[in-house]
Amino acid sequence: MRLRDFEAMVVRMAGEVPREFLDGVGEIVVSPHALPHPERPGIFTLGECIPLPEGASAGPEGIQSRIVLYHGSFAALARVTPGFDWREEAFETLTRELRHHLEWRARAPDLEDLDWAVEQNYARQDGEAFDPVFFLSGAPVADDAWRVEDDVFLDRIVSAIPTSVPLRWSGREYLVSVPAEATLPAFLELEGIADPPEGELVLVLRRKPGVLALFRPVRTYRAAVRVAEPSGYLHGTPPDADG
Repeated sequence: MRLRDFEAMVVRMAGEVPREFLDGVGEIVVSPHALPHPERPGIFTLGECIPLPEGASAGPEGIQSRIVLYHGSFAALARVTPGFDWREEAFETLTRELRHHLEWRARAPDLEDLDWAVEQNYARQDGEAFDPVFFLSGAPVADDAWRVEDDVFLDRIVSAIPTSVPLRWSGREYLVSVPAEATLPAFLELEGIADPPEGELVLVLRRKPGVLALFRPVRTYRAAVRVAEPSGYLHGTPPDADG
């Protein structure tokens, strides 16, 4: 999509936003530039909400924001993403940055916590060190299940490494055999799921957190594990978590 067409689309989208959500938004603009992640190739920032406080003493009603969508970032992702939906991605980015603005004005940190969780998940995917409970800052999708972007994490508190773990996902029961060399905390990326989420389905095994854990370095175990379905299972049982 050409820059001028993208700008016109964003203007139309902004015009569809209820006015109360735009209180304190100084402007919504499109930049022609791409904003790549400084450390992770292939990751681009699509938009930013830049706070522009009127002064150090300004209360929430005084916070102004400038929302920027980066056409170059959209174009870069469109080149490598089959079926890239410009409108859907632009609408999601615009509403996300508006939520940033509203949370800043309300002093609510939820979206910033989610952004941190996304960064930690990138570190996990790249084999780098990460906070082993980062996924708890994601979006809850069911009891003991949390979503960070397209990945879903199934949280299980254990006292020691089990030999196997039963779980139910999207109407099916599975049995996960835990590698003998696994240690806690363990992130088991599940393969062979009949109806997986858009990203990975990850079983997290961890101890109940204690105060001393805050002062100890944590080595996180990661492995890809293929699940098995117990024989004789009747399909259609309500799931514990939705995919």
